Amino acid sequence: MMNNQVGWFEIYVQDVSRAKTFYENVFSVKLDELKSPDLEMWAFPINEEGPGASGALVKIEGCPSGGNSTIVYFICDDCSIEGNKASVHGGEIFKEKFSIGEHGYISLVTDTEGNMIGLHSMK
Repeated sequence: MMNNQVGWFEIYVQDVSRAKTFYENVFSVKLDELKSPDLEMWAFPINEEGPGASGALVKIEGCPSGGNSTIVYFICDDCSIEGNKASVHGGEIFKEKFSIGEHGYISLVTDTEGNMIGLHSMK
């Protein structure tokens, strides 16, 4: 079986509490702290047996949030639902749900730290 190419992602933040609350509410998950001496990390749920990638919110000196050119896409049942949740929890909808043909649908939103993230669903 071929694995997905992405093995990990990091979303850099300035206000960890605000960003953690945003992601936990939008995706209905609990982030867990990963202890590290030089940075603060809060990991998304990790299933080492399943496909896909996990990652973390990271606060590290010298790595500002926002304005980056990386977009991480989160898999959703219906990306319009998480898009609406994002706007309710301090983010903004950049582009409402739209078709990408046979590959499903995506929405683009910004989080509370100014990072753009993608939402992907098949319906």
